[in-house]
Amino acid sequence: MTTIIAIFIILHGLAHIWYVVLSLGWVPFQPEMGWSGESWLLTGMLDDERARSLATVLYALAALGFVAAGTGMLMKGGWFRPVMLVSAVLSFIAIALYWDGSLAQLVQK
Repeated sequence: MTTIIAIFIILHGLAHIWYVVLSLGWVPFQPEMGWSGESWLLTGMLDDERARSLATVLYALAALGFVAAGTGMLMKGGWFRPVMLVSAVLSFIAIALYWDGSLAQLVQK
């Protein structure tokens, strides 16, 4: 069971890479994607490029952390728990900052 959970955590980290791709503009935004990269809080205070750069950093760190935590879990390293916690906090901060407040297309967001 530990292996399945660890693989899920690694895959969850890899899913964060999609938001890195979007925030870097490597894929043009389409409304059906659900995530525009705009922040309800930061886009007005920062220019669009800086707000997206912060999204890139937050999502990339969360992705790397989840992949590392899942790998640590597979290796039975005791350090995976704090790494997973920090990754979860970073992911939460990114989601909270870049959510548009709408429940529409919630899965895509």
